[in-house]
Amino acid sequence: MANGMDLRLDSGTGSAADPEMFVGEYLRLGLRFNRIEDGYVDSFTGDPQLRREVENEPTPDPADLARQADQLLGQIPDSLPRDRAAYIAAHLRALNCAARKFAGEDVGFVDEVQAYFDVRIAKGDPERYRQAHAKLDEALGGTGPLAKRIQGHRRADEIPPARLEECIHAFSSALRDKVRAAYPLPETETITYEVVTDKPWSGFNYYLGDYRSTVAVNADLKQQMANLPRLVAHESYPGHHTEHCRKEAGLVARDHQLEQTIFLVNTPQCLMAEGLADLALYAIVGDGWGSWAADIYADVGLRFDGERAAAISEATAGLADVRQDAALMLHDEHRDVDDVVAFLKQWLLIDDTRARQTLRFLSSPLWRAYTSTYVEGYRLLRGWLDARPADVSLTERFGRLLDEPLIPSTLRG
Repeated sequence: MANGMDLRLDSGTGSAADPEMFVGEYLRLGLRFNRIEDGYVDSFTGDPQLRREVENEPTPDPADLARQADQLLGQIPDSLPRDRAAYIAAHLRALNCAARKFAGEDVGFVDEVQAYFDVRIAKGDPERYRQAHAKLDEALGGTGPLAKRIQGHRRADEIPPARLEECIHAFSSALRDKVRAAYPLPETETITYEVVTDKPWSGFNYYLGDYRSTVAVNADLKQQMANLPRLVAHESYPGHHTEHCRKEAGLVARDHQLEQTIFLVNTPQCLMAEGLADLALYAIVGDGWGSWAADIYADVGLRFDGERAAAISEATAGLADVRQDAALMLHDEHRDVDDVVAFLKQWLLIDDTRARQTLRFLSSPLWRAYTSTYVEGYRLLRGWLDARPADVSLTERFGRLLDEPLIPSTLRG
């Protein structure tokens, strides 16, 4: 009966069959994870009093959190609609696994990823990586070692640091106009951009509620012209910020699905969100993003070969599984760190500094499984978008990802 949870469910004021009370206990459980690992709650836009109550509780015991998650899993009210029940169940399974790991239980990496993200992962095919290198060789042109040519291209493609914020705002404005025409947003929605350093990621969306986000862009990674449009689309329009706004306006404000007020790291909603965000530029601009981006760069006085950038991007898409392979090598096969760095350098054609920056993310206790959200999220959601019925547009299909409480197993079904 940790932190009063059982007492609340069994008291005379309600029962586990009461959806509102049940969802309240789900939120309390999720908030307790932030007491164990700061940052586990990516965002919470629900009742501030609920958060204060959890913050004033005794420090939770991870093993007890695992029991709470398992107990709630068996108490999902029959009156909850099927999609909401499936959504909450998948997230309780993820929280149960996370709590067991926090309690010191040895959970295999593949099983950990499956519990967190509702997918089963496996190593990629090196032959596909060789084919990607061949396509990249053709797209780059020139002679000499492929790694030197692509690294030279990346250096030439770097955005001058003094121009980074200007470029971010240019793409944000252009994408916002497109998104507002396709997916209406509240008039009050806003994004504040910050350029930061010393982070293990390239960009991060901090959703603050009330249709407001802060988006941080990591200047340490030398942002490239070819990547910036995708990054802004991913974090902002029609990616994370747009999804948060649409779900807050629809699922929360209109439909009172309060489980959507919490966003938890290492849960199926992360895989759905990252897959959606990685497809954001494709969904709103399409395959012609290169020439579209070239026009925007021209407006700020920068030259960008959009056609070549698109060809290089298409070739490197074949290397998407490499980071997940590296995570499996590190945590499932327990390979030496230097072996994993060499693997990343070989297939991603990056230097030692960039490989070790990637390894920093893969080694983080909180983020080590998270790479799979990008790899498997993109693969699953792209397949689902492309398999849409003939009478359903891409805009309409992508809109379902923005608006509905979908999980990976729902899409597979």
